[in-house]
Amino acid sequence: MESAYLQKNLGTCLTQGLAEVARMRPVDPIEYLALWIYKYKNNVTVEQQRQEEMAQLEHERELAVMEQEMMERLKAEELLFQQELRMSMENIAKGEDISHGEDGTDSGKTLAEISDRYGAPNLSRVEELDEPMLSDVALNIDQDL
Repeated sequence: MESAYLQKNLGTCLTQGLAEVARMRPVDPIEYLALWIYKYKNNVTVEQQRQEEMAQLEHERELAVMEQEMMERLKAEELLFQQELRMSMENIAKGEDISHGEDGTDSGKTLAEISDRYGAPNLSRVEELDEPMLSDVALNIDQDL
């Protein structure tokens, strides 16, 4: 019973300490062994702390890698969204060019008919009139001021 306790708690430490005493052959082997055991305990504690710190750093590194991957995915998604938006704007512009045609006539399609996206507004058409830039009335007002 007692030997199992000593083997479990002091086995490695005492074996290594006695081997060190036998190798070094100090003048006072008992004091040397006592100091060596204190140093051994300190070394074990420092090693445990270092292992815990390493595990914590590894965990933080994994979190940082996951965060970096998330940021890269968000950037890729943003670029994809911008490209889709640019392409849809180009398609709308091409659709307007096609709908107005070369001769300036309009085919009468609404935005909902041109767009293939769900929920596109179904707005009525607004006719634009060709008007001169400044009317005669506006010119007369500017001259009065």
